[in-house]
Amino acid sequence: MKNLSSINKKFIELDEIEKIYKTETYEELCKVVNNLLEEKKILPVKSSGGNGKKPTLYKRYRLISDNVHSSNLLDEIHYKLSTKLSIEYYKNHLDKYEEDREYILKLSDFFDNKQELLHSTVSMNERSFQIWGREKFLQKEGGKTIVKNLGLELDELNYYDTSEPLAYYSKSKEVPQKVLILENKDTYYTMRRHLIAGGETILGDNIGTLIYGGGKNIKKAFNDYKISVEEYVSDSKNAILYFGDLDYEGIVIYEGLFQLFSKEYNMVPFVNGYKKMIDKAKSERICLPKTKEGQNRNINEIFLREFDNEYRVEIENILQEDFYIPQEILNITDL
Repeated sequence: MKNLSSINKKFIELDEIEKIYKTETYEELCKVVNNLLEEKKILPVKSSGGNGKKPTLYKRYRLISDNVHSSNLLDEIHYKLSTKLSIEYYKNHLDKYEEDREYILKLSDFFDNKQELLHSTVSMNERSFQIWGREKFLQKEGGKTIVKNLGLELDELNYYDTSEPLAYYSKSKEVPQKVLILENKDTYYTMRRHLIAGGETILGDNIGTLIYGGGKNIKKAFNDYKISVEEYVSDSKNAILYFGDLDYEGIVIYEGLFQLFSKEYNMVPFVNGYKKMIDKAKSERICLPKTKEGQNRNINEIFLREFDNEYRVEIENILQEDFYIPQEILNITDL
């Protein structure tokens, strides 16, 4: 909207607003006036009377100076917001307060009138809708920034993140069993087909359950491991094996999962799978692809220590020469 602060008087007539904003229809004029009212740029002088049209507009309006507007905003910040909210940031950034005001007031109302709802943990999107009437406001629409600006920690909203459900296939419900987590979808489907078709083992290992990990987002999904799978899969007596691409990123994924699982489970790489990848690449003299740029190369001994010296040296050479072996080097004929 245009700035009316340059008009050096206290009142403005409706026809002046029409001329300043060059509205071509009455509908446009109504929209302009309503926007000015919402932005607290003007106030109607009700004694001036209506203009006799529908919807009715008043004939005269009081201009609100920027100083008055700022004073009103500060009064609102100081005296109308919940005491649970810190006002320091918005007190010093009135332009941001005006921009975020609708959402701040809803959060303030929630703390003043519905705070007991925080006693129950709900999902992020459920909490977001509960407070703002927008289920994605926290996740994607700036809600986290507003919460931070108001001096709150996100965990004070008592919500949990939700992950995609784990896809898994069990050949056996026995305990203990070996559970094999696979980084890539193609390999998961290949090994699943192999077991469904009657395969007894996978590369010499008796695997009871296959789980599709889904790449580098795997850690988030596996935070909910115990509530995502049946008890015979999550039993702590099971061994968990991991099999992914032979590159820095794949190793980083494994080492992250190891940190997550190793206190409760016996977790190791699927050594036979990695050996088969290396052996096939060598025997068929496959020209390996170059490592993708931007990979996190901060690996340690957690992965490499599980291999005998011969294969450890092979893996280190592949990494140092900036090559990698994708899981897809193996297909159903290799199992």
